[in-house]
Amino acid sequence: MKPDEIYELARLLTSPVVAVTSRKGEKRNGMITDGVVRASIVPDIPRFLVLIHKLNLSHDLIYETGAFGLHILHEGQVDVVTALGFVSGRDKDKMAGIPHRLGPLGMPILEDHVAAFECEVINAMDSGSSTIFLGEGKEVWKGTGRPMSPFYLRDHLPADIKQSYAANLTYAQDWARARSRDLRPLVWRGLRGS
Repeated sequence: MKPDEIYELARLLTSPVVAVTSRKGEKRNGMITDGVVRASIVPDIPRFLVLIHKLNLSHDLIYETGAFGLHILHEGQVDVVTALGFVSGRDKDKMAGIPHRLGPLGMPILEDHVAAFECEVINAMDSGSSTIFLGEGKEVWKGTGRPMSPFYLRDHLPADIKQSYAANLTYAQDWARARSRDLRPLVWRGLRGS
């Protein structure tokens, strides 16, 4: 099977479109992913696996602070996706135009969402080109709207952004391909000595 065909099949496992926010000191950042999985069936222990590519500023901020905000976006938030997903936080303050506040753990929490979770990282796993963080929701907020699927997003992106999306995806795939086989043991700092 061709790589593009495999990728299209694997895309069927994607989550709703999610904004992940992070903060260290005065630096606030946000990014978009569809790589989130619910990792607990226990209602009072909400846990999530979040895949963050190492090329993203968000990766560094989450790794250094051990916390992140997780926001399920609704179909009316294509503009949030374009603001957070197509520019590097290393080059621009992506959170500047997005209404948010700081949660109890100090992470930016978007004012508009279907649901938001402020998470503490409790474990992590290296996947070569990315880190998979296991976060536990310490604070939870319920918003409104219908969760945005990646399929809905691709159908509703402005034409100029679709070109940027394709270029960014190709760049990220090439970047990840070169690093995906370089797996390193990772023991999350909270588990050391446990």
